[in-house]
Amino acid sequence: MSDLTFQFPLAATTAYIDLAWWQVAIAASLILINAAVSLALRLDLGKRFLVASVRLTLQLILVGYVLQWIFTVNQPAAVLAIVALMTTIAGLSAVGRSELRYPGIYVTSLISVWASSWIVAAIAVVWVVQPDPWWRPQYLIPLVGMILGNALTGISLGLDRFLSELSRGRAVIDGALCLGATRWEAVRPTVRSAMRTGMIPIMNAMTVAGIVSLPGMMTGQLLSGVDPMSAVKYQIVIMFLIAATVAIGTLGSIMISYRRLTNDQHAIRWDRIEKNGKL
Repeated sequence: MSDLTFQFPLAATTAYIDLAWWQVAIAASLILINAAVSLALRLDLGKRFLVASVRLTLQLILVGYVLQWIFTVNQPAAVLAIVALMTTIAGLSAVGRSELRYPGIYVTSLISVWASSWIVAAIAVVWVVQPDPWWRPQYLIPLVGMILGNALTGISLGLDRFLSELSRGRAVIDGALCLGATRWEAVRPTVRSAMRTGMIPIMNAMTVAGIVSLPGMMTGQLLSGVDPMSAVKYQIVIMFLIAATVAIGTLGSIMISYRRLTNDQHAIRWDRIEKNGKL
């Protein structure tokens, strides 16, 4: 597919506005509103907002320099290296939000994130967007980044719900097993609940996109001067790519967890479930 260069009315062709750092600083100062609310209501979130703001700024500046270098080098090895790093960090981060763990949960998360995001990204670059070459960084990196962010959320929520409901429903599950249920029959309601939890965020985002909010990719393209209908088409594509990734990744993480926490004798390995890293 060709570059995002289109002919459209003059009103939509305003040159891209490059922000100066003092303008960024004005926007950053608005975080003081959050701090003021926290102080007034004694939420004890002021320090956290400060740390989050500093991390946000430093991380994005660092990413900006890295992407500038990658775009300049324009080599497939560099592009794939940064995408692989992003995928690995996403896989590790997905586990961090879960209070309950089990041995091998990081491997489960990494497999689920890698498989779901790279399969869907491959479909996107080979059959949908079709950049030339396929590893073109201004296409591949943003696509994978948006896919990973949502896959991380879905997998994280799904894993957390699966393990928490499994733990809370131990008596019911053990009772079902004692009455002759298979491990799948006993755990199936928990799997369904976890899958629903993991997929609800993207479903909600799809429901209100364009009516309540303008999604990030579409907003960025509009700010850069892209024709609105072209931005809409790209946003529709990315939303469906994200939805597929979330479904594959969440299902994969839950089913791998199910296999790791049950055995062929149709028993649940309760001894493997950990809380805060302690049995």
